[in-house]
Amino acid sequence: MIAINFNNTINFMSLKIPALILSGILVIASLGLMATKGMNWGLDFTGGTVIEVGYQRDADLSAVRSVLADAGFPDAVVQYFGSSREVLIRIGPRDDIEQVTLGEQVLRLLGDADGTVDMRRIEYVGPSVGAELKEQGGLATLAALICILIYVAFRFEWRFALGAVAALAHDVIITLGLFSLLGLEFDLTVLAAVLAVIGYSLNDTIVVCDRIREGFRRIRESAPIDVVNESLTGTMSRTIITSLTTILVLLVLFFKGGELIHGFATALLFGVVIGTYSSVYIASSMSLLLGISREDLMPPPVEKEGENTEPLL
Repeated sequence: MIAINFNNTINFMSLKIPALILSGILVIASLGLMATKGMNWGLDFTGGTVIEVGYQRDADLSAVRSVLADAGFPDAVVQYFGSSREVLIRIGPRDDIEQVTLGEQVLRLLGDADGTVDMRRIEYVGPSVGAELKEQGGLATLAALICILIYVAFRFEWRFALGAVAALAHDVIITLGLFSLLGLEFDLTVLAAVLAVIGYSLNDTIVVCDRIREGFRRIRESAPIDVVNESLTGTMSRTIITSLTTILVLLVLFFKGGELIHGFATALLFGVVIGTYSSVYIASSMSLLLGISREDLMPPPVEKEGENTEPLL
């Protein structure tokens, strides 16, 4: 059942040029931020030490941070892990302290402040492993975009394929730019969210492309821009309902999910919004600018078996 009806066609493409200009500015700004300010890479990519400790009563994170800062670890990331009695501590790589002794030193510092603390686990991530994860994450994103380009080109039309890949690249770059601007930590969970954003945006783009293709086959006398506007209007009910329900779930994760998935929820929240926008204004606008027409989307004529194509004498 359609919950939202749009009786009048919305002229989305009247804003295609301003939208493309805005997107171009945002993409350039995001690339500039990543080149100058860089990303706040998490320990998954930079290497470091992850220490999990347990308390017999609720832990005071402010007190733990204060103890570590006074001991020379002001950059330590301290957060609850599962419950208020489990604390996860992440410390970046140190040249002056061996990782083998770092866990013992941290446990001793926390034990002096609270004798009930005990070590649960300690993990070390080397810089070479972090660099490898960073490279593999980039290759995974690139491979996803190439596979999508090939699929959409075969499934629809090459103009739609270029528009879809441009929209996905647009979403990824601007999402990374947001993390660079705000200085949010980028770890493996955020990378997973970025790949999920690609999947969500692609699903939205495929629906839009399919509706536009059907519109060209169904509406024969209208100009391409009118067909695109009518097709986009027809997808609005589905787009709004899907986006709103997804955003409601992500808002719960953002506010109640805890520190460990805060970056994940942030990337997905922003990605859903920017992905919905790009499906309408990037993928569709690019297809129009590349000259999509009804002739490009019509199925090839099928010659019936036994049909005599020779002229009768």
